[in-house]
Amino acid sequence: MEKYFNNPILLIIILGWSMFWKGWALWRTARNEQKYWFIALLLVNSLGILEIAYLFWFSKKKGFMDKIKAILPWKKD
Repeated sequence: MEKYFNNPILLIIILGWSMFWKGWALWRTARNEQKYWFIALLLVNSLGILEIAYLFWFSKKKGFMDKIKAILPWKKD
Protein backbone atom coordinates (compact mmCIF):
# COMPACT_ATOMS: atom_id res chain seq x y z
CA MET A 1 0.00 0.00 0.00
CA GLU A 2 2.87 2.35 0.75
CA LYS A 3 4.24 2.10 -2.80
CA TYR A 4 1.07 3.74 -4.19
CA PHE A 5 1.46 6.84 -2.03
CA ASN A 6 5.08 7.31 -3.12
CA ASN A 7 4.12 7.36 -6.81
CA PRO A 8 3.87 11.06 -7.83
CA ILE A 9 2.13 10.32 -11.13
CA LEU A 10 -0.68 8.46 -9.37
CA LEU A 11 -1.06 11.30 -6.88
CA ILE A 12 -1.25 13.86 -9.70
CA ILE A 13 -3.95 11.80 -11.45
CA ILE A 14 -5.97 11.51 -8.23
CA LEU A 15 -5.57 15.22 -7.53
CA GLY A 16 -6.66 16.16 -11.06
CA TRP A 17 -9.67 13.83 -10.90
CA SER A 18 -10.78 15.22 -7.56
CA MET A 19 -10.25 18.87 -8.55
CA PHE A 20 -12.21 18.47 -11.79
CA TRP A 21 -15.31 17.03 -10.10
CA LYS A 22 -15.11 19.37 -7.10
CA GLY A 23 -14.76 22.43 -9.33
CA TRP A 24 -17.69 21.45 -11.54
CA ALA A 25 -19.92 20.63 -8.55
CA LEU A 26 -19.02 23.84 -6.70
CA TRP A 27 -19.67 25.88 -9.84
CA ARG A 28 -23.10 24.24 -10.26
CA THR A 29 -24.06 24.81 -6.61
CA ALA A 30 -23.06 28.47 -6.85
CA ARG A 31 -25.15 28.95 -10.01
CA ASN A 32 -28.12 27.21 -8.38
CA GLU A 33 -27.66 29.21 -5.15
CA GLN A 34 -27.57 26.04 -3.01
CA LYS A 35 -25.55 27.22 -0.01
CA TYR A 36 -25.76 24.05 2.08
CA TRP A 37 -24.62 21.83 -0.78
CA PHE A 38 -21.77 24.27 -1.48
CA ILE A 39 -20.54 24.06 2.11
CA ALA A 40 -20.86 20.26 2.20
CA LEU A 41 -19.00 19.80 -1.08
CA LEU A 42 -16.32 22.25 -0.03
CA LEU A 43 -15.63 20.52 3.29
CA VAL A 44 -16.01 16.83 2.39
CA ASN A 45 -13.24 15.22 0.35
CA SER A 46 -14.48 11.96 -1.14
CA LEU A 47 -12.33 11.66 -4.30
CA GLY A 48 -15.23 12.94 -6.39
CA ILE A 49 -17.88 10.49 -5.22
CA LEU A 50 -20.10 13.05 -3.44
CA GLU A 51 -19.54 15.56 -6.24
CA ILE A 52 -20.59 13.08 -8.93
CA ALA A 53 -23.67 12.09 -6.91
CA TYR A 54 -24.63 15.76 -6.54
CA LEU A 55 -24.11 16.56 -10.22
CA PHE A 56 -26.06 13.63 -11.60
CA TRP A 57 -28.80 13.11 -9.00
CA PHE A 58 -29.33 16.11 -6.73
CA SER A 59 -28.61 19.25 -8.74
CA LYS A 60 -31.22 21.31 -10.51
CA LYS A 61 -30.85 20.63 -14.19
CA LYS A 62 -32.16 22.51 -17.16
CA GLY A 63 -33.40 20.24 -19.86
CA PHE A 64 -32.12 20.36 -23.39
CA MET A 65 -35.36 21.86 -24.68
CA ASP A 66 -35.27 24.60 -22.03
CA LYS A 67 -31.82 25.61 -23.29
CA ILE A 68 -33.05 25.67 -26.89
CA LYS A 69 -36.11 27.77 -25.97
CA ALA A 70 -33.90 30.25 -24.15
CA ILE A 71 -31.89 30.80 -27.33
CA LEU A 72 -34.81 31.19 -29.76
CA PRO A 73 -36.23 34.73 -29.76
CA TRP A 74 -39.78 33.71 -30.75
CA LYS A 75 -40.18 31.10 -27.99
CA LYS A 76 -39.81 33.51 -25.04
CA ASP A 77 -42.69 33.41 -22.54
